[in-house]
Amino acid sequence: MGCDPTSSRSQQLAKTRARMGDNFTATQLLGRTHTIGCVAIEITQKCNLDCTLCYLSEHSQAVRDIPIEEVFNRLDLVLEHYGPGTSVQITGGDPTLRKHSELIEIVAYANKLGLHTALFTNGIAASRDLLTKLAEVGLNDVAFHVDTTQERKGFSNEASLNALREEYIERAKGLGLMVIFNTTVHTDNFHEMRMLVKFFVKNADAVSFVSFQLQAETGRGEWGARSNIVDPLTVKAAVENAIDKELPWEKVRIGHSDCHSYMPTLVADNQVFSVVDDEDFFANFIEDFKHIQITRQDGVAKIMWAYSKALLLKPVWIARLVKAAVVKLYEMRKSLFASRGKAHKLSFFIQNFMDAEALDHERVDACSFMVMTSDGPVSMCQHNAHRDDYILKPITYTDGCGKVKQYEPLGARYKRDNVIPIRQVENHPQSPITRKVAEHEE
Repeated sequence: MGCDPTSSRSQQLAKTRARMGDNFTATQLLGRTHTIGCVAIEITQKCNLDCTLCYLSEHSQAVRDIPIEEVFNRLDLVLEHYGPGTSVQITGGDPTLRKHSELIEIVAYANKLGLHTALFTNGIAASRDLLTKLAEVGLNDVAFHVDTTQERKGFSNEASLNALREEYIERAKGLGLMVIFNTTVHTDNFHEMRMLVKFFVKNADAVSFVSFQLQAETGRGEWGARSNIVDPLTVKAAVENAIDKELPWEKVRIGHSDCHSYMPTLVADNQVFSVVDDEDFFANFIEDFKHIQITRQDGVAKIMWAYSKALLLKPVWIARLVKAAVVKLYEMRKSLFASRGKAHKLSFFIQNFMDAEALDHERVDACSFMVMTSDGPVSMCQHNAHRDDYILKPITYTDGCGKVKQYEPLGARYKRDNVIPIRQVENHPQSPITRKVAEHEE
């Protein structure tokens, strides 16, 4: 399947705006500059850890890997639904447990489609050699998931895990990959948030993106509901406490505000500075330049050239941008002097996933984080809530020789020895916005 030529970017953005409803605010990126935040492609359900808050199914280890042709089909669907430049998470399970030659082929295929790829891994099998080969075929990012829910032998707390984080940073150094760290925030590690943030700030020359994922009651996680000490507000406060500065959260919107908070910053001399301070300024900027399509693969030269041409048509923005830059440089002057002019980008991202038994229709409609299935995209929270119904579903696919085949997720013996209830799942009970989008597509 290829990208439908009639499905233009403007149409894709229109569909996104339609499903956003009241969440399409003046600073909302979805439907304006982005068709989606990211899409997960689960290439295996197997993992080499057993995290206490894992979203995987009890049956995951027994599930056979989907055929590589089906992986390619899902990547084609990403392009069809969301267009080139879409951020794709190559994930699982842990994707490094898939045959490495196939993993490399998958990343190469996604790169050929013009998608932005990120490998999401716990790092155990993500060797320097493998990362090098993946970078050579177009991998853009590597996201390491490291935290105490993994109960790694020899590591008792988040502070001790910093040695492992440093090892992973070194492993990816010099490969041209953006390094991301994912951390599950739960009751027992919340008190280490200050230390964690300071660690990431200290390593901002190598780490560009940090995601704090709040504990959620879903999957095979054994801890149940999180305590009141962990919520989006307390996590934001913990970040601010670590950097001794208040941050202007919610100036930039990506999806539903109850689901995600995104804070782009600059770090100079271990001091953190927000990038977006003026909400009206940012809203007017993204509205006036929404026609410019910039992907994360684009280099600085290409981005500068695109905006330079656009500024010639809207010269009023030249003075505005110069003024904003001068103000920010003045704010950063002491830190820039101490760092000899060096500043690094570090983005903080807070993800508040929904509990499996508490899915909210409005949040599902405005989701920025999808999982691509054989039948199309599904909200990550929806997918996690009904994971067995998606991953245990047989799939009809066409192999590389053009033969139609059937993929059976489970072996006959496993199915004989286990009760496997599978039901057909709709994306979610349709809200008025969902029905509106469906009618628009018809």
